[in-house]
Amino acid sequence: MSDVKFFKIRGYMLVSHDKNPRWQAFEVVRRGTKPEEVVERVLSELGSRHKLKRYHIRVENVQEVKEEEIEDIYFLQLAHLNSWEAYDAHKVWRKYKLGWGAWK
Repeated sequence: MSDVKFFKIRGYMLVSHDKNPRWQAFEVVRRGTKPEEVVERVLSELGSRHKLKRYHIRVENVQEVKEEEIEDIYFLQLAHLNSWEAYDAHKVWRKYKLGWGAWK
């Protein structure tokens, strides 16, 4: 199995491309196995969030980042996650609907 790494992606995106177009810088940190995979995810997220086409996003730099250089606590917690716990939505709904006393 390949090693999951952190990547810092820097670039520019064209915001307000209809009225007053201007290029705005962005910098995001994402996890992935390959730089191409991470760039694809960033293009998808920015396009979805800001309603941009792919040609409105220019990726300038993709570099691997060490864990010590990351400031966001969310990514550090994600890196040290030992297990993933799933919950049963039907049990949670019954607990909410019937009240806490009826939980078994």
